[in-house]
Amino acid sequence: MRFRSLRALTAAFLLVFLVATLGTGIAIYSATLRTIERLVDRRILTVNHEVGGARGDRRPADIFRRIDAATRQRDTGDIGFLLLNAQGRSLGGNIVLPRRLPLGFSTIEADDRIAGLSAGRALVRDVGGGMTLTTVAETEPFDDYGAARVRIYLIGFGSILLIVVGGLVYFVVTIGRRIGETRRTVDAIIDGDMARRVPVDGSGGEFAQQARAFNRMLDRISELMASISNVSNDIAHDLRTPLARLRSHLALVQRQAETEAQRDDLATAIAMSDELLDMFAAMLRIAEVEGGDRRAAFAPLDLAAVADEIATMMQPVVADSGRILEVDASRSIRVVGDRHLLGQMLVNLLENAIRHTPAGARIAIEVTATAATAILTVSDNGPGIPIDRRALALRRFGRLDASRHDAGHGLGLPLVAAIARLHRGAISLEDAAPGLRVVVTLPAG
Repeated sequence: MRFRSLRALTAAFLLVFLVATLGTGIAIYSATLRTIERLVDRRILTVNHEVGGARGDRRPADIFRRIDAATRQRDTGDIGFLLLNAQGRSLGGNIVLPRRLPLGFSTIEADDRIAGLSAGRALVRDVGGGMTLTTVAETEPFDDYGAARVRIYLIGFGSILLIVVGGLVYFVVTIGRRIGETRRTVDAIIDGDMARRVPVDGSGGEFAQQARAFNRMLDRISELMASISNVSNDIAHDLRTPLARLRSHLALVQRQAETEAQRDDLATAIAMSDELLDMFAAMLRIAEVEGGDRRAAFAPLDLAAVADEIATMMQPVVADSGRILEVDASRSIRVVGDRHLLGQMLVNLLENAIRHTPAGARIAIEVTATAATAILTVSDNGPGIPIDRRALALRRFGRLDASRHDAGHGLGLPLVAAIARLHRGAISLEDAAPGLRVVVTLPAG
């Protein structure tokens, strides 16, 4: 059996320990009783044989004489004797029994009403002539010793249980607090707070050492990520200015071109420059979103209203491209987020659907919700994306067209994924049969 949580592991340990402790207590208690019974049985067997006498010495008067002598001895003074005839009538002895006991060993209870005896053992043996000699001895040194023994066991094993349970609760609380601190740190880092670290106490113990090691790992990861991000951002920043100058110069040359062919060639070069500028702008936009600073401007909003607004704005664009746009966002669904970023996310999804579907394709926007999740779906009936290529489509510069003949720079869906992550959501690509379904799930507000 695999335990998937600290609570389940603790409950299982407590259950096993409780069963083991109770089993041990019961076993010890039972073994103690059996040992006492065996010792008492051995004693009354010896005394019974001594009092019963040999085969030729078993007249009632002789047995009575030996009973009287035995009761006067210190080591047998607490033993009871009863001699019965063949009809079960008492011939004598120092005890009276309300019932006739079977031959052999048996147990005496308080119900047998023997004065001064609350629990004991009895041996009934045939001593000849139809007579039976009953020998009784106590198994408890004083009255109600059994109840006292039970209390002793309950107190002893109960204290063990309390100590173990208390220690285990302390252990679970301590471990749970440490795990909670680590989990909150991880959640904060996922949300973009790369400076968050696990708290370290000054004890210098194992937990503190683990926290320091975890923080050193986070420091190293943060340094590597910052280095990679800085390189890409620096490249994007540094190249935007010369590209913008190049585009301006190409536009100036285009206006001064002498032939139509020259103007067409320059227009193509300007379009390529615009595509490069758009790509660098998208890279910087993704870096801005992934930084997490935009979360400070989050506010409650209606996701369905945002979808309806963007759909109205994009309807002419979709119609001009020869596609059909359908919207199902009539139900108000509240989320907490950045209205502009969510709108840009939907625009990117619509542009992606327009770019990768043939004329006449249907594009559908749907906003639904569960108890804790808002779901934005953009689907189409185009060619879709094979399941083994969907991870590539979500990667930066991930282009399904390896030859790069198709338009686009492979940053549309990564920007959508970055916006979804900023809102503590996720994006998944599914089969619309036919076509592609992009599902964005966000926490409901």
